[in-house]
Parts: sequence; structure tokens; C-alpha cells
Amino acid sequence: MMKRILFVLLAGIVSLTLQAQTITAHRGGAFLGNENTLSCIEKGIASGADLIEIDVHKTRDGAVVVCHDETLDRTTDTKGRIEEMTLEEVRRARIVDRDGNPTDETVPTLGEVLQLIGGRCGLLLEIKLKRDDQYPGIVPDVLALIQAGGMHDQTIIQSFNDAVIVEAHQLDPTIRVEKLLVCRLPFGLCYDVRLHRFSFDRYDYAAAINPCYRLTSRRFIRQAHKAGKEVRLWTVNKPLRRRLREADGIITNDPTIWKQR
Repeated sequence: MMKRILFVLLAGIVSLTLQAQTITAHRGGAFLGNENTLSCIEKGIASGADLIEIDVHKTRDGAVVVCHDETLDRTTDTKGRIEEMTLEEVRRARIVDRDGNPTDETVPTLGEVLQLIGGRCGLLLEIKLKRDDQYPGIVPDVLALIQAGGMHDQTIIQSFNDAVIVEAHQLDPTIRVEKLLVCRLPFGLCYDVRLHRFSFDRYDYAAAINPCYRLTSRRFIRQAHKAGKEVRLWTVNKPLRRRLREADGIITNDPTIWKQR
């Protein structure tokens, strides 16, 4: 009986700890539906997630679309690089389900996602950019769409690419930007898209540093907090180990683990 009481008390403490963290539905909540689709994002919102995370790319004719990969190969019944396709060509593709069967859904535009969210929760928007010349003008285009969609104060821009968050901050210092990180290596070296020397001062304009949770330590989180940065961990699909519970937020494929429906 005593063991049961202690277990319940401990579970309650853990629950409170987790609920104090900001919960972000990764790719809309990828375990809830087909990632980065309007239906999946709607489920992510319904789960009670504080933020919806999406990924954006740019078509050949300048449209900003929502897809994790730079190609349509994995998530649709069509093959091709988004940057080499027009919006019309991208829209002809049908999203496939987990068994590879085409659905009725198409790749959404950023404008459609912003309209769907409509201020019901926040948006964590990752701008994908492997090459600095990959999507000319994507940062100002994204900022303009966010403003037009009335989501400026509810949107965070994040990226692995430093050029993206620097440009976003320079164009609009009032929008929150966050730095994505794979890991911090010994001797102050950092790996994200490339290898460079890491310091918190380097990202004085960023509100948070968002590392892969498997490669994050309690020491790193405390260093970030000391530097005035929040920490948002990705991608967490099971209860956090104790050493990581000091993080300010988590990004998860299944927000229902952390939030009640």
C-alpha cells in the first residue's frame, strides 16, 4: 500500500514537471496523422499542444510550402525536388499514408497552415536551408506570410542554418528566433549543418538553443540558462530522463503523451 502511495505521488510530481514545459507537436504531431498535413496539424492543435512545429521549403515559382523533406519522394506519390517544381506541380502530388497509399490530401502552403491555426496555438516554424542559395528570398517571404496571417506574435522561427535566423532577426528584430542544434562537441565545436565553434554569445539574438535530446546533458541546459537562453529538446517521444527535466520545452511526435486530449 505504501509503495502504491509513493508511486502515485511520484507520478504526480513528474506530471507537474512535464506540464510546466512547453509542448510542441513535431511536424504537426507526426504520430497522430500524416506529418505536416492540415489534418495532422488539426489533431496536434486538438491535443492541447502549445506549439505546432512545421517545416517549409520554396517552389521554383516562389510559393512557400510545408513539407519536411526537400523532395516529395517520401511523403507523396510523386518524386521530385521542391525547388525544381512549380506550386501547381507540387499540388498534383498526393500525400501517402504509412502504408504508402495515396490520400486525398495535398502538400499545404504556409498560408493555408497559418489560416488553419488562426491563433489557436503557437507556431514553431523551421526554415530548411542546406545551401545558402537554395531558396532565394525565403526568409522575407516567410515573414510577410506570417504578418499577413496575423500570427506574428505567436510564431517562432528556427533553423539549423545560422544565415536564416540572422536574416530573420535583422529583418524583424521583434520576431522570436531559435537556434537548432544537433550536438555540441568537445573543444567548443558545434555540429548543425556544418562544423563551427560554438558559444552562447554567438547567438545573443536567439531566445533559445534547441538541441537533439539524445545528445544533451544537464550541464548544457544549465549553461544555456546561465547564458539567458531557453532550451527546447527534440524529438522526445517518451518520458524524459531526470537529467533533462530542466529543459524549458520538448518537441514530440505525440503531444498526447504530455497533454490530455
